[in-house]
Amino acid sequence: MRTLLLACVLCCSACIVPAPSSESAPERQRPVMAEVPALQLKSGANLGDKIEITGLIIQPGAATPGEAVKVSAFYKVLDDIQNDYLVFVHVEDVDGKVDRINADHPAAGGTVPTSKWKKGETIRDDFQVYVPPTMNVRGLSLLMGFWDPKTDVRLPLKNVDQIRSDGQNRILVGQIPVQPQ
Repeated sequence: MRTLLLACVLCCSACIVPAPSSESAPERQRPVMAEVPALQLKSGANLGDKIEITGLIIQPGAATPGEAVKVSAFYKVLDDIQNDYLVFVHVEDVDGKVDRINADHPAAGGTVPTSKWKKGETIRDDFQVYVPPTMNVRGLSLLMGFWDPKTDVRLPLKNVDQIRSDGQNRILVGQIPVQPQ
């Protein structure tokens, strides 16, 4: 069973465009925004007592077919890591009708392999997820984790009772709404 996460969009007074002024009848202000605000997701997934996925920022907060969303993931290093893991990212249709998109990559653009990470550090990992123009879906599930390409083994999810996953160490970190074309 799949559950759709709902995102709450808050608008501050700085992004409200005032209505034309009228001395006789004041008009209500309309909240108008140039683009969908970033989607901020918290995780807390503990992978092998080595890495915690603390959260993600997705910009813009909704995908559009034919365009990419920028994802910034944040990882807290819980303990020294011996292996050089890759981040695997599986982007799937929330309804399961479309083949998944893979956005696997070395963390942090490959600048510092995981075996060089130090306990206590927080690593920022920026990557993009491109949504093909023909992908007509209402939302995308973002599943991720860490994978050792030499052994073909994923870091195991330790807090399985608190974090949503598929039972195969793929963490459901969130869902991205898709705007119709």
